[in-house]
Amino acid sequence: MKTKNGFTILELVVVGVFATLLVALFFVQKSNLDAMERDDKRKTAINAMYYALEESFYKQNGYYPETISEENITVIDPSLWTDPQGFNLGDAYSSYTYIPANCNNGECKEYILKATLEKEDAYIKTNRTH
Repeated sequence: MKTKNGFTILELVVVGVFATLLVALFFVQKSNLDAMERDDKRKTAINAMYYALEESFYKQNGYYPETISEENITVIDPSLWTDPQGFNLGDAYSSYTYIPANCNNGECKEYILKATLEKEDAYIKTNRTH
């Protein structure tokens, strides 16, 4: 009796399909992890802006500004003004939003800071009640 060495075509197809599924699963999970990392960066930036507004700007001035940027909020790392996609706060496509409220002559009593996230609902911080 003659024995054959090697694999049948059916065995090779099954292994190929299995390998393809594993590679696809890997890239889906990697994409999810990357999105979660970008969301964490957004939350960190919003928290830094929030604490800079509350602990630095408001304590020094007694009001919140009508706009925020690295020019008037100088106590945080300038790179935090840029979202993970490369857009600065205030740009049309930025995932960061600053909404001042109850303003008079550039002095505001309230604000909302928001980051649009990929894997969760929006991350929102509002002014403290003083």
